[in-house]
Amino acid sequence: MKTLDVITRILLIVGGLNWGLVGVAKFDLVAALFGQGTFLANTVYTLVGISAIAQLLMYARSATAAQTNSVRT
Repeated sequence: MKTLDVITRILLIVGGLNWGLVGVAKFDLVAALFGQGTFLANTVYTLVGISAIAQLLMYARSATAAQTNSVRT
């Protein structure tokens, strides 16, 4: 699970930096590197979205576990 956590965090950082560039400079780094609307660019966008869902689920699971542990003590 640690490997998945590291990979998803890296992808979220890449996605966050890309959106920051889009917002500030109107520059889409993923599209510049892989081409606008290409399979590879769409794959990167999809993996970033899946990473966000995975991190959200991991966070929810750890928050629930922490809440359960605090109730027991």
